[in-house]
Amino acid sequence: MRTYSIASIPADGIGPEVINAGLEVLEALAERDGALAFDIRHFDWGSDYYRRHGVMMPEDGLDQIRDVDAIYFGAVGAPDVPDHITLWGLRLPICQGFDQYANVRPTRIIPGITSPLRKAEIGMLDWVIVRENSEGEYAGSGGRAHRGMPEEVGTEVAIFTRVGVARIMRYAFRIAQARPRKLLTVVTKSNAQRHGMVMWDEIAAEVAAEFPDVTWDKMLVDAMTARMVLQPESLDTVVATNLHADILSDLAGALAGSLGVAPTANIDPERRFPSMFEPIHGSAFDITGKGIANPVASFWTAAQMLDHLGEGDSAEMLMNAVEAVCAAGIITPDIGGTATTRDVTDAVIAAIKGSNTAT
Repeated sequence: MRTYSIASIPADGIGPEVINAGLEVLEALAERDGALAFDIRHFDWGSDYYRRHGVMMPEDGLDQIRDVDAIYFGAVGAPDVPDHITLWGLRLPICQGFDQYANVRPTRIIPGITSPLRKAEIGMLDWVIVRENSEGEYAGSGGRAHRGMPEEVGTEVAIFTRVGVARIMRYAFRIAQARPRKLLTVVTKSNAQRHGMVMWDEIAAEVAAEFPDVTWDKMLVDAMTARMVLQPESLDTVVATNLHADILSDLAGALAGSLGVAPTANIDPERRFPSMFEPIHGSAFDITGKGIANPVASFWTAAQMLDHLGEGDSAEMLMNAVEAVCAAGIITPDIGGTATTRDVTDAVIAAIKGSNTAT
């Protein structure tokens, strides 16, 4: 029996709805396999926990989940809790505490989901965006002085290190090398940010010499947004800073049809610590409790987690089931359908079990 321990942290908003759906799908995969099992460990951290305890997670939270094989995360954010508290109180401490420095966000148009791009076809948009996940604009360096006074000042300093840039660049080149097109685009803003971003450009050129079989180019982030919309077929693998890739990957999800289908993996490539897997869409309190949250991102995220755990066959089976269900028109309102979260989950489980419900 191959048993994996998973820390489930549904957190806020629609997080519990889509993570619970994902756990049901994982259980269906385990039943189908027969020799696969998941030891799910549940943690109630998030905004409700904050309201009770004044913190998003306990002080020894990282120690509680340090020994798991992977972390399955929902979303953080609540209308009555400041965003910087939810983010810096839960998600970022896990990412930074476990040095999950590679944030990997695949994007492609799934059959049955319509892209807002004119004449978009399956295969035209098939990207992997690699986001530096440990430093840059999220390093937490800065402060405020003279609060409330006319001379108040706030600073937010982006921190880039040679070690941090080189390792994410090397990771992105390896992903590009493993994909059929062997194409990487490096995104910076080195015309205006003449220190850290110029260093990014220089290190990209140095690392590129290690990968002669990978074709690469570089783009300024503002020009990149236009290229993503107007020439999506010209892109394949993309690497960018923490902030730039965060923004670009939301655009990518929208171009693929909805943020409700976009997954994320926060990876420690050296496997010293558990990696964390989360849908990109956020807590979406406007639809919380309505039963219409799109679970596809959560399922795709689970597939990323399975791949990371070495269960590639199960990951492929899950994505095949998701694509069959979407192609059959069983989709939620955010992508033009009428199905509920429950409908989509049941259909994906049926497809995994070999039923013809989804076809």
